[in-house]
Amino acid sequence: MVFEEKRIPNGEPEDEEEEEEEEDMVDPLDTVRDKCAQAEHCIHTRAKLEDCESRVGSKSETAEDCTEELFDFLHARDHCSPDEE
Repeated sequence: MVFEEKRIPNGEPEDEEEEEEEEDMVDPLDTVRDKCAQAEHCIHTRAKLEDCESRVGSKSETAEDCTEELFDFLHARDHCSPDEE
């Protein structure tokens, strides 16, 4: 019986074609989230978040943060169904 020794480096693609495939991959969750963020019911929560961010950013010292607005936007975006669009 003859054994052939072949070394394959860990984590590195064997050729450029495999490397290109990895670069083209897109996370489907990001795609759905982007579409949902543009949905009508998410637009007003995003506007409230942006208003809060500009208001807080314009002050040098403030106790206000935009946590509530951020959570409202994330909740609306993450509970969107792609079929609702």
